[in-house]
Amino acid sequence: MSSDRIEKSATLRAALPRVWRAISDSAEFGRWFGMSVDGPFVAGQTVHAVMAPTEVDPEIAEQQRPYAGVPCVLHIVAMEPPRRFAFRWNPIPDPEFADLTTLVEFTLDDTDDGVLLRIVESGFDALPPDRRSSAFDDNSEGWSAQLTMVARYVTEARWA
Repeated sequence: MSSDRIEKSATLRAALPRVWRAISDSAEFGRWFGMSVDGPFVAGQTVHAVMAPTEVDPEIAEQQRPYAGVPCVLHIVAMEPPRRFAFRWNPIPDPEFADLTTLVEFTLDDTDDGVLLRIVESGFDALPPDRRSSAFDDNSEGWSAQLTMVARYVTEARWA
């Protein structure tokens, strides 16, 4: 198991355009992820967000509630419709480490059963040793929850 990279994946039972819109449209992303974003995702641009409980799952929303209002900056690295979206962000909620970022990549591939969504976050080895393990563990758990939420978001009629 790598200490530098988190890898999660799931097959979503939805059409590729629907999954792409859910991950690449900042308003939709915020709805399932649990953040309010101040603008569109555009490669080469930076957007500011604040954490907010997800609209998709009440139980996960409760877990996210203590983080509501925490600022988050996303540096958009790539928008390659409809296959890849990537951004850099800081996985350590401490202004002292604001310049340290990891790379988050979403890739989509068609399958017979829907769309394979892969989420990879890498760059943890560059974080301070005393913060690395907790950031890795927290984000690994978080991406598992995010896969559940995006799957619900793209398949439930109320979010279509």
